[in-house]
Amino acid sequence: MYTPYPENMMESIKKVEATREKRMSTEPRRLTADEKDALLKEFHPDYNPEAFAEIKVGANKGQKAPLELTKMLHSTSRIANEKIDITKIDYDVDVLVIGGGGAGSSCAIEAHNAGANVMIVTKLRIGDANTMMAEGGIQAADKENDSPVQHYLDCFGGGHFAARPELVKRLVMEAPDAIKWLNELGVMFDKDTDGRMVTTHGGGTSRKRMHACKDYSGAEIMRTLRDEVLNRQIPVVEFTSAVEIIKDEKGQAAGAILLNMETGDYSVARAKTVVIATGGAGRMHYQGFPTSNHYGATADGLVLGYRAGVPLLYQDSIQYHPTGVAHPVQIRGALVTEKVRSVGAQLVNAEGEAYIHPLETRDVNASGVIRECREGRGVEAPGGQKGVWLDTPMIELLGGEGTIEKRIPAMFRMYMNYGIDMRKVPILIYPTLHYQNGGLEIDGEGFTKTIPNLLAAGEAAGGIHGRNRLMGNSLLDVIVFGRNAGKKAAAKAKEVELGTMNMDHVAAYEEELKSTGAASGEVSPLLLPKYARHER
Repeated sequence: MYTPYPENMMESIKKVEATREKRMSTEPRRLTADEKDALLKEFHPDYNPEAFAEIKVGANKGQKAPLELTKMLHSTSRIANEKIDITKIDYDVDVLVIGGGGAGSSCAIEAHNAGANVMIVTKLRIGDANTMMAEGGIQAADKENDSPVQHYLDCFGGGHFAARPELVKRLVMEAPDAIKWLNELGVMFDKDTDGRMVTTHGGGTSRKRMHACKDYSGAEIMRTLRDEVLNRQIPVVEFTSAVEIIKDEKGQAAGAILLNMETGDYSVARAKTVVIATGGAGRMHYQGFPTSNHYGATADGLVLGYRAGVPLLYQDSIQYHPTGVAHPVQIRGALVTEKVRSVGAQLVNAEGEAYIHPLETRDVNASGVIRECREGRGVEAPGGQKGVWLDTPMIELLGGEGTIEKRIPAMFRMYMNYGIDMRKVPILIYPTLHYQNGGLEIDGEGFTKTIPNLLAAGEAAGGIHGRNRLMGNSLLDVIVFGRNAGKKAAAKAKEVELGTMNMDHVAAYEEELKSTGAASGEVSPLLLPKYARHER
C-alpha cells in the first residue's frame, strides 16, 4: 500500500477519500459579506493586536505596523557611524533603479528605451526576486467576454475597497498591453492549438483572465526580462545594496549610498531620478510565519523611503497565502500556487469536509485554514505543524489523467522529490507569509508624494491592491508599474537639475529617534534575514 504520510495523516486521508465522490458533484457555497468579515476579524493575522506596535517617528507617527517592521523603522542607519564622502561620485546616471526583480527590470528596459542612462543595483543577482517565485499567472482582461472595467471591480472589491482608484485604473487599463509586451519579448505563455492564450479563474475573479506559463509563470517572465536587460547591456551592479537615499539641498532625490555585500565597502551613486523596486518583506517572518519569499525580501525599500520622508500606506496589511506547504518540513512555507485550486483541488479538513469555497479571496481562505486548525479540525504533521488538505487527486478526476503533469508540473516535481504523489494523495497546507499589501505611498504616475524625483514600483509601493491582493495581480503590478516608472523616470530626468548632495535627512531622523526614545538598538535596512543560531 502507498503510504507517504504517517499513520494519523493516512487515517485522515481515508475520510477525504470517502467524501470525494460527493464533493465532486457539489460546490461549497460562497460566504456572505458579513460571514467573510466575521471570519477575518477572528482569525486573520492582521487582526492580532499583539503583533503590531505604534510607529514613534516619521511620517506615519502614531500609526501601527508589524512589530518586526516597527523595529526596523526605529533602527539606526547603517551609515550613522561611517565616514562617507558623498562628493566622491562612483556612479553617475540619469535613472538609478534599486532592485533587480520584475519591477526593476521592466523599469530599466523602458528607461533605456527612452534614451536614459540607467543602472540597476541589486543586493543579490538580477532576477533573485519574488517575481521569480510567482507561479500561478498574470491577470489581464483581454478576452471578448471580459473588460478592464470588470477587472477593476474584482480588484477593488477584493482589496476591501481600500485601493487607490487611480492606481487600480492604471493596473487594469494597461494589463492587456502588458501581456502583449511580454509575449513579444518572448514569454512562453500557455496557448491552445490555434495560438490563443489559455486563461483560467483565480480566487476572487469573475472571469477567466489568468494567463500562465504552466506553474512557473514568474520564472518564465523573469527569465525573459533578465535576458532583455543583459542583451541591451544595461549596467547591473550585483551583490550591492542601497542603504540610504541621497537628497540635494532642494529636497530632491539625488542618488543613493551603496554597500558592497561582499567587501563591505561603500560607494556613491548620483542620479537625477531614483526608483525603489526592492520587493517585499516575507523574510521578516511576521508573527513567526514561514514565507514563500526569496532570501532578500527584508522590507529594505520601505525603510529607505520612510527615512527619506515618504509616508507608508497600509503598512499594517499583509497577505498570508492560504496554501503554503505544511508538510514535508524541508519545504515548509513554500508556495502551493492558487492554480492548483483553479484546476480543481478543494480545501478539505481532517474530517473530509470541504468547509469553504476554494476560490474565495486569499485573506478569507487563509483565515478559514487557521480557523479549522485552531478549532481542532486540522491535521497534525510530524513536528507538530497543523494544516488542512488540498485534495489534489480531484484534479485528474475532473480534468483527466495527465492534467497535473501538464498544468502544474513544478508542483508535481516538488512533491515527488519527497515521495508524495499528488495525483494519488492530497497535500497538507497552511498559510505562508506571501505579500506586503502596503508600501510607499505613490501617486497615479508612480512618484512618491513627498520626495521629488523619487519613484516606487512593484511590491515596495502601496495602494495598488488595497488590503488584499488578488492572484495574478502581483506579476501584473510589477510589469505595469515597473514599465511606467521607467518611462516617467526617464522623462523626468531630462529636466532635473541636481544641487549639492547631502544626508541631512538621515541625521534628522537619528535625532528624532533619540528625542522620542524610540531607538530599537538595531541597524537598518536589514538586508538579509538572520537565521544563524549563536549557542554558548
